[in-house]
This record gives sequence, C-alpha cells and structure tokens, in this order.
Amino acid sequence: MKEIEARDVNFYYGDFHALKGISMDIPEKQVVAFIGPSGCGKSTFLRLFNRMNDLIPGSRLQGQILINGKDIYAPGVQVDELRKNVGMVFQRPNPFPKSIFDNVAYGLRVNGINDKKYISERVEESLRGAALWDEVKDKLNDSAYALSGGQQQRLCIARAMAVSPSILLMDEPASALDPISTAKVEELISELRKQVTIIIVTHNMQQAARVSDKTAFFYMGEMVEYDDTKVIFTNPRKEATQNYITGRFG
Repeated sequence: MKEIEARDVNFYYGDFHALKGISMDIPEKQVVAFIGPSGCGKSTFLRLFNRMNDLIPGSRLQGQILINGKDIYAPGVQVDELRKNVGMVFQRPNPFPKSIFDNVAYGLRVNGINDKKYISERVEESLRGAALWDEVKDKLNDSAYALSGGQQQRLCIARAMAVSPSILLMDEPASALDPISTAKVEELISELRKQVTIIIVTHNMQQAARVSDKTAFFYMGEMVEYDDTKVIFTNPRKEATQNYITGRFG
C-alpha cells in the first residue's frame, strides 16, 4: 500500500528553485534512502513530509504531498497532529535537558497523556525498541546528556517512537557517530521497519545499500532515479546515477 505520494512537487526558497517536479510513491513499512551530493535537495524533500520547511520564511511549495491519501498541505491540516504521526530524527543527537525518562515521556505528556503507568510502559517499550533499555534501565533519572553520542541518538529515536508514529524521517542519523554506534543505529532501522515506514537521508552509500528497500538519487534539485536499492546500486538506468555511485562525482 502507498503510504506517501508526492505529486509534481516544486519547492522554492524565495527565488531559488530547490526541488523540481518530483513525483514518487513510498510504500508503507519500507525503508527508503535518499542519496546524492550535498545541496541536491534530499533533506529539503525529506522535511516536506512533516512540514518542517514551513518554518523557513519565504519558502513555498507547489504540487501535492499525500499521506494515506490526505493532502498534508491542505487548509485546516493540524500540523501538530501530522508531526505526531511523522516523527523526525536529526543529524546530531538533540536530547532535551531533562532526564532519560523525561526525554522519552515528553511527547506523551505534550499530547495530554497523564496516566503514569501507561507512560512508564511506553517509555520502557520505546527504549527497548531503540535497543537502549539494558544500558539505561538503572539510570532513567540521570540527565540525557550523560549518555554517549550514539546512546543519545538512540534515545532520540526512542523519543520519536514513543508517540507511535507511522512514519519516521531520519536526516543523516549516523553521520556524527562512530562506526560501532552507526552499526547499532542501522540494526535499529532494520528492527523498526516492522512497525513504521522509514525515510533516511544519507551521504553514506554503503549505508543506503545496507538498510534500504528502495533508493532515490537526487541531483541539482531533481530526482534522477528511484528504484529498488539493488537495482540502483547494481544496474541503474541513468548514467548520472552510475557516475555518482561509482564515485566519479559527488
């Protein structure tokens, strides 16, 4: 089933035409990787799915983005509700200056949930889901800042998952991490795909090849090619894709 549909999406920062005529379908419970050189539009496109670009003055969208058949830019769409359904993990871990427990519970409380037993259960489930529970279960009241960078990033994934989104956006989630932490985040992506649709922006082509079902290659604001990951990395149809994945530019 198609969970996300982009229909002839053009996006502008002021006069700059950042995304040009992009159309794609993303099936549910798959991992889709966006690859391409810096400044090619992949993070801009990713942030359209939870309307993060709304915060940038002078930006505007033409075209449609549908999630489960609903236009998320239609008048009257509750952006807070949208962001509850479409979680986001950023390039650098960004835990709140709170305890480990309160970081994960934050979204639940913001959404009006006060049942302490339920919150405790969701915090444990989310930390288990983020492969972090065994490392932090005895220090839930410690500051999140006491965790390592890799642990902080998994905490941010647990925080995003606590409110049960159906889509998780990841903007280079491992680029600031060491190889061991990166491997843990990749294992986590493999586990989470059973529950959610994941879209990951990555500069690491090996990572895209390892974790994703489908890959889209972006260049100069255009989506050059979008196909099964195996096809993109072994038999791409476009010469530009071939040149990028073999390291001739980028």
